[in-house]
Amino acid sequence: MHLHELVKTAKYIATPGKGILASDESTGTIGKRLSSINLENVEPNRQALRELLFTAPGVFDYLSGVILFEETLYQKTSGGTPFVDLLVAGGVVPGIKVDKGTVEIAGTNGETVTQGLDSLGARCAKYYDAGARFAKWRAVLKVGPTEPSELAVRQNADGLARYALICQENGLVPIVEPEILTDGDHDINGCAAATERVLAAVFKSLNDHKVLLEGTLLKCNMVTPGSDSPKARARPEVIAEYTVAALRRTVPPAVPGVVFLSGGQSEEEATKNLDAMNKLEVLKPWTLSFSFGRALQQSSLKKWLGKKENVAAAQAAFLVRCKANSEASLGKYAGTGDGDAAASESLYVKGYKY
Repeated sequence: MHLHELVKTAKYIATPGKGILASDESTGTIGKRLSSINLENVEPNRQALRELLFTAPGVFDYLSGVILFEETLYQKTSGGTPFVDLLVAGGVVPGIKVDKGTVEIAGTNGETVTQGLDSLGARCAKYYDAGARFAKWRAVLKVGPTEPSELAVRQNADGLARYALICQENGLVPIVEPEILTDGDHDINGCAAATERVLAAVFKSLNDHKVLLEGTLLKCNMVTPGSDSPKARARPEVIAEYTVAALRRTVPPAVPGVVFLSGGQSEEEATKNLDAMNKLEVLKPWTLSFSFGRALQQSSLKKWLGKKENVAAAQAAFLVRCKANSEASLGKYAGTGDGDAAASESLYVKGYKY
């Protein structure tokens, strides 16, 4: 029933030069963002931050999708316009986070599986009626001496596939997100091996569950050294080569787009790495773009500080990051030239939870 719509929506979100704003922070996570600027975690402040982002003049030129938290899906601007209507009018597809966080897998060394499959079909139908047209589900895997374990890989791959199929049955394009955490002292080869292994398992499971790949998007980590590695930094060109190689070995060309999470990189690092990938002169059958949260919002948050008189400056900072990543998704980023120190600050948080 939804096949044509799913393919059309996935292709649209993967429009070259556009990406996704991940503004799907849970109430607890956005509370951490607000506390960093001494704001109370209450609904009016959460609404104000999202309105600041969604109403930034010209921002929809660089975005094709916005991921919302359930609360945000039903919120309105201060002028009374539903956020969903605002996004659709701007040519941006509204999406929704549908997972319910992670729980530890018994018998493993702290590895996790994502929960939320119970009642997912009913929730997806409700979100579709509310205007959402794609969804996101994050699985989290770590690199260690024996990790990711076969059990963790298999459980997370099957969970992602079941989620994807349920979404498609209810008209939502699934963004499949298996994230390899940067936590650890592994080198870039360790991350590459884990990424390839996990992606191979995920797409095997997607095929086993008969998920329509043309109506699916992949969201994944960039291949980088671990945060505690002696060589924790790698040049953008190196990260690009390892990341694109991992994708070329595992991701079918039927998938229209791959969007990257920033994974705690600084705003500028994430942009430069994305740009380097798109500059690589190898066959890339999918659009490579961004689905950033922290790496789009951090500079803006610091400019805003919860004050109405700072909204314009905060929106201008947000626009700079969106334009930079739009250019990077085309391999045309040449720097912002604004010398903003906040853009170079690491956003890494050990054991980060959404």
